[in-house]
Amino acid sequence: MNPAFGQYWALTKPRVVALIVFTAIIGMLLAMIDPRIPAGFDSVSWLFRMVAGGGIRPAPLTHPGTAQLFSAVVFGGLGIWLAASSAAAINHLLDQRIDALMARTSHRPLPTGSLSSRQVLVFAIVLGLVSMALLIIFVNALTALLTFASLIGYAIVYTGFLKRATPQNIVIGGLAGAAPPALGWVAVTNQLHPYALLLVLIIFVWTPPHFWALAIFRRDDYARAMIPMLPVTHGVTYTRWQILFFTILLFVVTMLPYVTHMSQEFYLGGAVVLGGVFLYYAVRLINPPSELFAMKVFGYSIVYLMALFAFLLIDHWLMPVSVGAGALRLVPAS
Repeated sequence: MNPAFGQYWALTKPRVVALIVFTAIIGMLLAMIDPRIPAGFDSVSWLFRMVAGGGIRPAPLTHPGTAQLFSAVVFGGLGIWLAASSAAAINHLLDQRIDALMARTSHRPLPTGSLSSRQVLVFAIVLGLVSMALLIIFVNALTALLTFASLIGYAIVYTGFLKRATPQNIVIGGLAGAAPPALGWVAVTNQLHPYALLLVLIIFVWTPPHFWALAIFRRDDYARAMIPMLPVTHGVTYTRWQILFFTILLFVVTMLPYVTHMSQEFYLGGAVVLGGVFLYYAVRLINPPSELFAMKVFGYSIVYLMALFAFLLIDHWLMPVSVGAGALRLVPAS
């Protein structure tokens, strides 16, 4: 690999961005309503209408056309990838001082002097502009707007402010990182459906136990860089209990796709097993066998999220459809 290309490639945080794009693609594929289900069946919208007393009538689910699907998957996926890469590069730029102090990040292009701040800024701007152009021209304006908001949320709000301001940084700032499934959904449907928000909620609740496990292991690095991560400000024991609390909450939240009829028994079984293993790790982390156990929790959390979304996708496309007699066919409000 060309050394210069390798440095720019490192700026995009390829492993992190790969997970982002993966969840976005899953969002796209879940938004492609199974043709075996009649267009208009939407139990979540029905539930929202019940709660609101009939005051909310989201647009019914529809079957996107072939050209729309192609643009959404190809150009939408590419645009989201470029936007996430741009945000990652800005993260490198704003974090270069603390990156130089932390063993985990001291090898990055800016702390080592492999690239200058100007080069990184230009690179991030170019990626961001190309991303927005692709999404606006080939996908839709709503996807571009939400993607831009996510980019600003992560690169500026989280990295530039929250990360240094509060130990709840990863909780508050996690919304930007949880957005990709909704971005993928909107790329296909051009609407922000409640199911898309449910996918966002899952990742939002998953983020704290995922990241705090890493923060426990790297707490000395964060303390050296004066970053108020939860294990630094409140101690390791408190953080371990917070991880357990959020893991229990995550288990409950991941039941919602089944409860709202977004998914069926196949997904439910997978979610229960995956969540049960995550709970085991979280409970074991309260009194871990070694310092390295936190990294095992961190590693499993990544496998967990990928497998959970895979179960959602398989359940959506490969499992037999079961739409009961009580299913409602919604129509747009007059």
